[in-house]
This record gives sequence, C-alpha cells and structure tokens, in this order.
Amino acid sequence: MSEEKEMSFYEKLSALITELKAPKGQRNNFGKYNYRSAEDILEALKPLANKYGLVPKLTDEIVLIGDRYYVKAHAIITDGKNTEQASGFSREPESKKGMDESQITGTASSYARKYAMNGLYQIDDTKDADTDEYKQQVDSAKPKKITKTQAKALQTRVDKLAELVSLKTEKHITGVQMAEKITDTKFLQAIPLAELDTEQFLTATRYADELEKAYSKK
Repeated sequence: MSEEKEMSFYEKLSALITELKAPKGQRNNFGKYNYRSAEDILEALKPLANKYGLVPKLTDEIVLIGDRYYVKAHAIITDGKNTEQASGFSREPESKKGMDESQITGTASSYARKYAMNGLYQIDDTKDADTDEYKQQVDSAKPKKITKTQAKALQTRVDKLAELVSLKTEKHITGVQMAEKITDTKFLQAIPLAELDTEQFLTATRYADELEKAYSKK
C-alpha cells in the first residue's frame, strides 16, 4: 500500500480556505442584523490552522499617508517555510467621542485586521456594509464642513493675500476674487470658503501659504 502524499503548503491553504466558515457572531440590535468581527474570523481559523499544521499571524504598523495616520494590518499564514499574506488599511478618525487615543487605535486595528484576513482567506464581506465597524470607518473618512471660525480665519488670510498681490502686481484684486482663484485652481471650480470641507480647507490654506511666499519675494 503506497504512502499518502503529504499535502503541499498551498494545498493545505486551499483546503483551509474551503473549510473556513466564519460566523457572524456580532449583533447590531438597532439595525437588526448580524455581522462578523476580526475575533470571529480568528476563532474559526485557529482550529483549521492547527489541523493543517499552519500558523496564522497578525501584525500592525502605523503609516503616514498625506497628513493622516493609518493602521496597516498584515494577515500572515505560514508552515515555517512558505508564507502567504495580505494587508488591510484603516484610517484613525481624528476623534471618537468617549474613546481615548489607545481605544481609537484599537478600533482601527481591529477593522484593518478583519479586512486583511478577508483578503487572505477569501472571505466575502460585501453583506457587511451595514456593520458598526463599516459605518464608523465610512463616517470617519468623510471630510466634515469647516466651522464658521475656520471660514472667517481663512477669509481674513485671503483678504490679506489679495492686498499683497494687488501691491506687487499693481492690479487691484479683491478678497472674493482671490478666494475664487484659489478654489478654482485647486478644485477646478470656484467654491465659497464657508462651504469648504476640512480637507479642502487644508489644501486652500497650504496654497495660500505658497502664494504669500511667492509674492513676498517679488
């Protein structure tokens, strides 16, 4: 009787993916739906990984993209010689009511790890678009409208820039015209300063800085 051929790493991984059934163990009572968390996936994964002699790992790192920090999670599985991995990103919200900084990072880490594992183990999470995690991530990613104080401060800055440009070019330009020039250049349309969101506000402020430096040298 011939010996049974040992499964390769990728055969083991394929079998694990086929057998992995991650239940939606969390309940949103308000929305009346179930969803899965990173912990649910791990609980379903561990016995199968042990069965096939594979070791799952999860790691995080903080990366700076633009002017915001993201948690980049790596889902890894190995047999000691061969390794497969996938990554997931989650942006830390600027603030979260009732949470300190460590809790905010923990929530972002859990979200990133979940989607890293979804990619590695081919878990379809498209039905989970109404989960608390998904809603938090989408809400935190949406730029918010600037405050009246921010709009007033930016307008004052733009008015002073208009005076500088008028002086240097000997052509009168109003604050309104300068605001239109800035927004049209950066956003391809003239947008009232009070209607900018927080990301547009930062872009407009940086561009105003550049213009001020350029015209101050003339």
